Amino acid sequence: MKIFAAIDVGSYELSMKLFEFSGKNEMKEIDLVRHSIDLGTDSYGTGKISQEKVDDLCRVLNEFHKIMDSYHADDYKAYGTSAIRETENTMILLDQIHQRTGLQLSVLSNSEQRFLDYKSVASKGTAFNKIIDSGTAILDIGGGSIQISLFDKDSLVTTQNLRLGVLRLQESIKRLDARPEQVENLLDEIAESQIAVFKKLYLKDREIENIILVDDYLAPIMYKGVEGVMAPSEYVTEKQFDELLNALRHRSAFERAQKFDVSTEQANLMLYSAILLKQMLHSMSASKIWIPGVTLCDGIAYEYAENNKLVTTPHNFEQDIIASAHNISKRYQGNRKRAETLEQISLTIFDSMKKIHGMGKRERLLLQIASILHDCGKYISFTNLGECSYNIIMSTEIIGLSHQEREIVANVVKYNYNDFEYYDTVYSGIMTDKTVYLKIAKLTAILKIANGLDRSHKQKFKDVKMALKDKDLIITVGTNTDITLEKGLFSERAAFFEEVFSVKPVIRQRRQ
Repeated sequence: MKIFAAIDVGSYELSMKLFEFSGKNEMKEIDLVRHSIDLGTDSYGTGKISQEKVDDLCRVLNEFHKIMDSYHADDYKAYGTSAIRETENTMILLDQIHQRTGLQLSVLSNSEQRFLDYKSVASKGTAFNKIIDSGTAILDIGGGSIQISLFDKDSLVTTQNLRLGVLRLQESIKRLDARPEQVENLLDEIAESQIAVFKKLYLKDREIENIILVDDYLAPIMYKGVEGVMAPSEYVTEKQFDELLNALRHRSAFERAQKFDVSTEQANLMLYSAILLKQMLHSMSASKIWIPGVTLCDGIAYEYAENNKLVTTPHNFEQDIIASAHNISKRYQGNRKRAETLEQISLTIFDSMKKIHGMGKRERLLLQIASILHDCGKYISFTNLGECSYNIIMSTEIIGLSHQEREIVANVVKYNYNDFEYYDTVYSGIMTDKTVYLKIAKLTAILKIANGLDRSHKQKFKDVKMALKDKDLIITVGTNTDITLEKGLFSERAAFFEEVFSVKPVIRQRRQ
């Protein structure tokens, strides 16, 4: 048996869930502690969290630490989300928290946070797998933004982030000095333009039957039910939701707080969340809302259990990341057949060089994504392909990848076309991290070789085998076609590969 604590430092609330792993592929929640601190209003409004709230934050985290100790927790993970991420002094704040509480708080990028929210939903198992078999959208409403992820036939189609979080919207309404009866119309106007663009780009011919709601404001009320308004339920129809929305909009904040047994502040955020959900329901013409009753803490625990082999999951999350990359490539009119050829060749090289490069499963995934997105920059420019590809990848969220991992992919694609920049000439950004720099160099060397083997873009090599012999990587290609072009342009790419790995790639043709 193992006890694990998951801590979420959110924009509006701090929460900690304790879980018990019994070794029977089970994840059982044994305690939940919550405390409201509005960090988001400071962070989104001024760029810094006030000292008073930092003191309050550290006090609550110390209480969490004591509770963890009382349960004899074996391990923990503590994450901050957008309110911590968007402060100007994040590193100073994290150091203060560590010094004053003993807890190591990490900051999730938006794509990492939403991926963990997605995993929290997936932790529901069979119910999740069943619902995403048809057109489904996960609507993840946070304090700073909302994330919309579309599924079709068990596959992630796209995921997009809109800066329509409830705390951010609340700040906008306060600045407008709006009367209570104006709030809904103003929120509709603010949200409608962004949601309309999303609909135009991603919902043209797509039927969405279900919306999965993940938030800390409205979902708990819908899940538990409210006497006289709605019964407890995981599934809510559009009609039932309309009744709840009417119950919210026709009461003052104070009346909502009393009726739904929440604070006045949360009562306002519930209304904002409900209005956003209304907009999405109408845009997608969805008929059913699923409330899985989970939070980010469930996703944190689920990922921990996955990584430590405490639970097994039938859903392949890595395939979701790959599917997301394929859809980004499609959006920028990438060559699917050539991407598949590069994937096959580059991953074969990676697997045959394991003893030499020392990289693992995660780096293999990053190489695969770089292969898929290798030509996205052509959508903008053929002559400045490397830089354009870099900018597209860095401007496009890939769910499940951290900011650092996305920058690794972007650099690998960039240097597949551009001359590689050596460490001593690069003094800013991610490249100053030596470990990351070496990963970029190694993955770039592999992708360059794979690209060189299909220089004509005709996918000549259907059968490629690799064998590492002494200081040579023997690349045997089975083809009867003329490969003079590939051999002639191979030497420059091979030189960089040999420089990085001290292994010389050699092409050998085997006629079929």
